[in-house]
Amino acid sequence: MVKKMRVIGLIPSRLKSSRLKHKPLLKLGSIPMVIHTYFRAKLSKELDDVIICCDDKKIKNICDKYNAKCMMTSKAHSNGTERIAEAFLKLKKKYDLVVDIQGDEPLIDPKNIDRVIQFHKRNLSADLILPTLVSKRRSSKNIVKVLVNKKKEVMYLSRYNLPFNFKEKNSFFLKHLSIISFKPNKLIDFYKSKQTFAEKIEGVELLRALELGMKIKTTILKGDSFSVDIKEQYIKAKKYILRDKYFKKYQQKK
Repeated sequence: MVKKMRVIGLIPSRLKSSRLKHKPLLKLGSIPMVIHTYFRAKLSKELDDVIICCDDKKIKNICDKYNAKCMMTSKAHSNGTERIAEAFLKLKKKYDLVVDIQGDEPLIDPKNIDRVIQFHKRNLSADLILPTLVSKRRSSKNIVKVLVNKKKEVMYLSRYNLPFNFKEKNSFFLKHLSIISFKPNKLIDFYKSKQTFAEKIEGVELLRALELGMKIKTTILKGDSFSVDIKEQYIKAKKYILRDKYFKKYQQKK
């Protein structure tokens, strides 16, 4: 009998966002953004548990109000991957995969969480799985673009247009979707390493994993999920949530 793989979903959340003040607590349809992410992750069929990893008691109080599992972490982390790594080490439980679900993705599709985990289970030679979406919007520095090879291995990530239109025009690009599946030992290796050269320059944390020689594969998913990093994206999300098919499944929970 094949042993079932155990998978934990961790949601990093910090209060002091530089681009959108108190972002995790901003409401969409009467529910704070980080709680949207939590409830949607709970709809996943592949996750054995979900925990919000936060740095401020204001977030923890909101989690308590909605009966969402939460763990306090240090305010000193430079990114969400470090935050979930601290929480994972504190858990002291064995999991086969750790899935980072960014707290600023309140419209994340639970089925895409499942697809990422299923893809990693089929591709255990990969240290990380970073899913991507096809998009035509190229200019925003808030969107991380991903360059992959024919083996679906990630070659580079950038806030700049990638690949750059020099000889020929490319009508689309692959954008980073904020569900990252880690092998636990690689998550810990990431956490124990200092920030790397390209990571510091680009402000893209997963460049550290590439620079450390970790193997990252991608699976191209469908949908139009987006991170809420700035005011314009927050306004867009407030409109989207009202017609979202998953929202009605959890909107009454308190």
